[in-house]
Amino acid sequence: MQCEMCGETIRGSPKLIRVEGAELQVCSKCGKYGTEVQQPRRTDVRQMTARPAAGAKGPVVLAPAQRKRDMFDYMGGDIVEDYAERIRKARMAKELSQKDLAMQMKEKELLVKKIEKGELIPEEDVRKKLEKLLEIKLIDTIETETEKTTPGKITQTLGDLTVIKKSKK
Repeated sequence: MQCEMCGETIRGSPKLIRVEGAELQVCSKCGKYGTEVQQPRRTDVRQMTARPAAGAKGPVVLAPAQRKRDMFDYMGGDIVEDYAERIRKARMAKELSQKDLAMQMKEKELLVKKIEKGELIPEEDVRKKLEKLLEIKLIDTIETETEKTTPGKITQTLGDLTVIKKSKK
């Protein structure tokens, strides 16, 4: 078995340590770089199977646990760089004060102030409220090359762009 940190062959029993949230099986030298874990996390099939209900045939297999979604999963694109200025200009054009905008959004005035100063990037729900009330767009959707191509047109792959040089021995 190889150490998952340095790659050397592990002599003896491997140590299970946690480094930055990741659990690794490492050699004794690399064991000092993390905190030792007493019980390993199991994600194998035995853990995902449950006992069959009375009268049922065969084991019941549970679906693996889904990872929690973070805010980037919900976003369709990147927020524009000048979001603070766009929000301020749109608010002023509608002749709203920061307090009035906050009341209409059902958010705190301090939140609106920080967003307009550029100190805080609005979360998804706040961004949607701002876009709706101020009638502006804050998301810059990125069109990938595959979306731009028309059907039947050949696109380049990584292999087309790679130049492989053979070394002389």
